Amino acid sequence: MKKLTGMAAACVLAVAGIALAADELKSGLPVGESVPAFNVRDITGPNKGKSLCYRCAYGARPVVTVFTRKMDATVTDLVKQIDAQVGQNKDQKMAAFVVLISDDPDKAEPQLEEVAKDAKIKNTPLTIVEGETGPPNYKLSKDAEVTVMMWVDSQVKVNEAFAKGKLDKKAVDKLVAETKKILD
Repeated sequence: MKKLTGMAAACVLAVAGIALAADELKSGLPVGESVPAFNVRDITGPNKGKSLCYRCAYGARPVVTVFTRKMDATVTDLVKQIDAQVGQNKDQKMAAFVVLISDDPDKAEPQLEEVAKDAKIKNTPLTIVEGETGPPNYKLSKDAEVTVMMWVDSQVKVNEAFAKGKLDKKAVDKLVAETKKILD
């Protein structure tokens, strides 16, 4: 009987471990890795209508980048709060940009313009990269609806990924608080 109980407990722990591992979504560059260049099409920023590398333009500055597959209310709230952080930390040259990953960038462009206008996003360019994988060197998971990376001196300090529907208010608050890791 003891053997059976021990085996049952081991099975439960194994299943729990698999469930925890499944919840740990890996997407994007690991903390400590260097951030490579990639081009986006700027939709709402100072380079509106142009293709450029914001990663290159921002250089060693503290940067927040939100890679997303859709601009829903929660992502918009995150971007609005990150935009406020950028505005409050201009003295530290903090920067941010959003990258919408889209197979139909022409269709997505008006949506991004509307989001920027309605949410009054002023410091954070909303951009598009075409294709469903995002920038190839960034290792974005197809299972990640949102991946947020923060870096300074071109080195990743924060990487958080969220499966479909997993980005919530609590996660947004945590991400905004984590911006302190790239400041000072």
